[in-house]
Amino acid sequence: GVGHPVIGFDHLAFIIGVGLIAAFHRNRLAMPAAFVAGTVGGTMLTLAAVSLPLAEIVITGSVVAAGVVAMRGKIMDLRVAAILAAAAGLFHGWAYGAAVIGAETTPVIAYLVGFGMIQILIAGGVALATARVWKIIDVAALQPRLAGAVVAGVGLAFLVENVEGLIFSAL
Repeated sequence: GVGHPVIGFDHLAFIIGVGLIAAFHRNRLAMPAAFVAGTVGGTMLTLAAVSLPLAEIVITGSVVAAGVVAMRGKIMDLRVAAILAAAAGLFHGWAYGAAVIGAETTPVIAYLVGFGMIQILIAGGVALATARVWKIIDVAALQPRLAGAVVAGVGLAFLVENVEGLIFSAL
């Protein structure tokens, strides 16, 4: 599970986006923790054979949204940000879950611990490093907003690719 969040570029972009948004809050680990909790829940949904509709579209849309929120540089209520991160985490985790379908309990637990830890390290690390390196004192800080624009661009590219796939597969 340690490698899974970093081999999917859209998932990695979202995790970085969560960290960028979290950098604007006093409690920089609350939003990443909510996202990780959501991903664990989403993986459990996959293992319970629950299907989430349009998961890839929601995942790529969440990358775009995270980038846009970070790019705006405005502080969102932390409770709202955490709930949205957890909701997006359900879909990201649901997609991760495909890697462990059919596995026995011990490998599943190890997988969940691995991908949970790496996501907290990435998102929390980005939040803490962004706040420290770019000295975010107010929401007008330029660098994290530019990084948010990059995350949104990555998400938009994946979103267009997924929408094209839906259109052409229907034809």
